[in-house]
Amino acid sequence: MRYPKAPWFLPALVTGLLVVAPAWHRPPTEVDLALVLAVDVSTSMDRDEQVLQRQGYVEAFRSPLIHQAIRSGMLGRIAVTYVEWAGAHPRFQSIVVPWTVVETPTDGIAFADRLARAPVSRAASTSIAEAIEFSMALFPSGHFLAARRVIDISGDGSNNQGRLVTEARDQAVARGITINGLPIMLKAPDRRENATLDAYYRDCVIGGANAFMIPVRERQQFLTETRAKIVREITGGGGLSTLAQPVGGRPLTDCDTSESLWDELAPEPHAPRLGAGQEL
Repeated sequence: MRYPKAPWFLPALVTGLLVVAPAWHRPPTEVDLALVLAVDVSTSMDRDEQVLQRQGYVEAFRSPLIHQAIRSGMLGRIAVTYVEWAGAHPRFQSIVVPWTVVETPTDGIAFADRLARAPVSRAASTSIAEAIEFSMALFPSGHFLAARRVIDISGDGSNNQGRLVTEARDQAVARGITINGLPIMLKAPDRRENATLDAYYRDCVIGGANAFMIPVRERQQFLTETRAKIVREITGGGGLSTLAQPVGGRPLTDCDTSESLWDELAPEPHAPRLGAGQEL
């Protein structure tokens, strides 16, 4: 059998093989940050609060401040995914927008537009521990190498299903993952443990290098503080919001209180999904 001797043949063959090679054969993309945005959609939040929460993240990734923060990194790109979570029984964690590399303002706006088009889910109960576990499992699934890995947890209640939240947190921290928090405290608490949700997040949820949390107590803070939180996560330190509180010191909160209170309660049924931007 004769083989072609044309000088272009071998380079063309190599190029063709690279084009059709599976993604896992290609070198991973290096990024400054891999960020999981893990957002509470439990039924304890009003529907208008959930839509407002979603809008906070959409507007953040449309913001020039976020685009500038990304450009300021060593590599000038991050990987981000958006996850919604609720209870453990039945288990509810859902990837709304999969891993996306954001390098340019166009990338950020495209991520925001995709998020804006997705429906907003609602489901019963609150398992921060399951949200952390689910988020941890996402990092190996992305085809990138990240200098830092962060799970960004937002929610309006303490862990009331699944294993102890501190166990999940400590497991993540042991793997070099930072957990930051956005406790949502818009309403008068209907349960004793939610009266100090910010302290609960500080002592029981956040952890790792430069971990911090920012409580949201007023509706208008959703937009400003969500954006400030993401800027700080991208930059790794600078631009700290005046409301941000770092982790540190001896825990003052009983981190398993909510699990004890809710052990005997039966799970609620799933609630319906909302269309993106639905009027409420």
